[in-house]
Amino acid sequence: MAPHPAVQAFIDLSAGAIGGAACVFSGQPLDTAKVKMQTFPNMYRGFIHCFSTTYKQVGLRGLYQGTTPALVANIAENSVLFMSYGFCQQVIRFTAGLHDDAVLSDVQKACAGSVASIFSSLVLCPTELVKCRLQAMYEMELSGKIAKSQNTVWSVVKSIMKNDGPRGFFQGLTTTIAREVPGYFCFFGAYELCRTTFAEHMKCEKDDIGVAPIMFSGGFGGACLWLIVYPFDCVKSRIQVMSMTGKQAGFFKTFMTIARAEGVRALYSGLTPTMVRTFPANGALFLGYEASRKFMMQKFDS
Repeated sequence: MAPHPAVQAFIDLSAGAIGGAACVFSGQPLDTAKVKMQTFPNMYRGFIHCFSTTYKQVGLRGLYQGTTPALVANIAENSVLFMSYGFCQQVIRFTAGLHDDAVLSDVQKACAGSVASIFSSLVLCPTELVKCRLQAMYEMELSGKIAKSQNTVWSVVKSIMKNDGPRGFFQGLTTTIAREVPGYFCFFGAYELCRTTFAEHMKCEKDDIGVAPIMFSGGFGGACLWLIVYPFDCVKSRIQVMSMTGKQAGFFKTFMTIARAEGVRALYSGLTPTMVRTFPANGALFLGYEASRKFMMQKFDS
């Protein structure tokens, strides 16, 4: 018997939160390198140079700069994402005239994930804004774009409130949604397709394929997401970080400025650490989500 909708929503939300936390702890240093390379593509020769320079200048703390807002961002985003994902699947079942327990196709699940990402963007944007600013703070001070200041979560939050008000936390929201909607179609679609392939090969149910196949499927989904939407993410990071200087540029203006002044390659700056990060981080995300969701569903059934 399916749980009550409120119980199911709580299970999906909790499982998403656990998966989000696992994602951050497994991939934060590589995410920091990604943001630095996106924002300052001419400052670093490559991923290894960025990683080693940050470690030498700031230490291990520098690689985990922005972990607190990243945790808040990922827990909030994935809680809302997976809760909305479950709800959107029910909406698709209803519109398609299917039973509440009907198994959706991989494409239908991809559509559910794509729509769910709109809701998660609303909670992701403010926390990711703070995270990106913290991660790029050292380079912004070094290049003279901003005055030296206290680089803590609270100092960044106060600065945004003082200069831009509550609306300031949603700088880059349009670009975030433009990134998330097609990205999560690919993310969930590739993840479910990969799980289906494993299940057919292993002759078992998708929920029983095991740890390694789940992690590989999650990593594969993440790789597909980033290959499709990476330029959008680069523009988003640039908008959110450069808004510290008081420059308010929209998506298209920022996109064209980067392409004209720095070349198309600049839109893919930081792709290497992103692709290196995506398998452990997204593998951990889905493993945390699937394992905790399965555990809670079993507890409910018993």
